[in-house]
Amino acid sequence: MKIKVDDVSKQFGHKQILKEINLELEPNRIYGLLGRNGAGKSTLLNILTDRIFPNGGSVTMDGEAVHENDKLLGKMYLMSEVNLYQKRARLQDLFQASRLMYGGFDDAYAKHLCDAFELNPKLKFGQLSTGYRTIFKLIIALSLPVDFVFLDEPILGLDANHRELFYKELLDSYSQHPRTFVISTHMIEEVANMIEHVFVIEDGKILVDDDVDHMLAQAYVITGPGETVDSYTEGLNVIGSESLGNLKGNYVFGKLNDTREIPDTVQISRMDLQKLFIHLTSEEGQAK
Repeated sequence: MKIKVDDVSKQFGHKQILKEINLELEPNRIYGLLGRNGAGKSTLLNILTDRIFPNGGSVTMDGEAVHENDKLLGKMYLMSEVNLYQKRARLQDLFQASRLMYGGFDDAYAKHLCDAFELNPKLKFGQLSTGYRTIFKLIIALSLPVDFVFLDEPILGLDANHRELFYKELLDSYSQHPRTFVISTHMIEEVANMIEHVFVIEDGKILVDDDVDHMLAQAYVITGPGETVDSYTEGLNVIGSESLGNLKGNYVFGKLNDTREIPDTVQISRMDLQKLFIHLTSEEGQAK
């Protein structure tokens, strides 16, 4: 089962939010959806789940249009910052409402998660802090029998311990019941080891659509004396740089020149996903 996005565009008033987006979501993979604030990530997730409609393009699942298709929409769930629940509703009742809406709900697993996060299901939604509202929505997301789970900023209000517990439970759940996860987050360094494929959105367009391992295999930091570093990286795809005194680090994305001799004073190391994202979405990186 595969979701395909073809030439999707979205405009609010005179502002173009998404510009001819094309991507595919394969079954049983964990994707990262990365982008700066306002890049269009939440808009794209809302279009994927038919909460808002594009001005152009289409979203299909195995060739069938998702728009107003209850059968297909029942195979996906979007967990977002938006609170759709009545404040007076008890959590245990909202769990059951989710069962009715999606045709199933893993009560035993939800209880396990409530115990792990120390969340009392008899509480009302309005009694929860921001962090526990996030936890409650994550429990629903992980307990539903859907094929595609979209998590929009899933760690809002969570402390470090709860974030670590969430990542552990997500991976455990994924290993027990493989399905597709799409995680949109600004905490890139925390999910870098989880995601297999990354989409980077910048200014409403897909800037990167690639497997994480393949991306990082082309991401380098070249450090050493400034003039030597600039000379060695001349002609390479330098997406950013940093200087400290006479030392300089150039960030390179792409293949290095194997025939070029590496000076003794130059060091080459790998870039992590967080650094790569920062420099790809910088003005210097986008100019490349």
